Amino acid sequence: MPKMPKDMHQLMEQARAMQQQMMTAQEALAGKTFEGTAGGGVVKAVVRGSGEFVSVEFDASVLDPDDPEIAGDLVVAAVNQALAAMRADAESSLGNLAGGVDLGGMLG
Repeated sequence: MPKMPKDMHQLMEQARAMQQQMMTAQEALAGKTFEGTAGGGVVKAVVRGSGEFVSVEFDASVLDPDDPEIAGDLVVAAVNQALAAMRADAESSLGNLAGGVDLGGMLG
């Protein structure tokens, strides 16, 4: 294997360090939970930083037999809010590691 120029070797070391930091940040993100609410708090959804949907809780008042779609709409809104919070955290924590490099949608 030919010897790498010193600058190239340094660049490879920086890339390895950045990759390790990125993995550590992704693991930390996956361990977090994010909450979203809808309907003034009558529906609460929780997702993990890995994107896994964990739970949903809702007040019985949203269970209207004459309008069953409202409960579904509120659950969707709460889950979407929780996912948006998770994405914002990912972009903040992982984006800082990228040093302003455009990751081309790699963060979700």
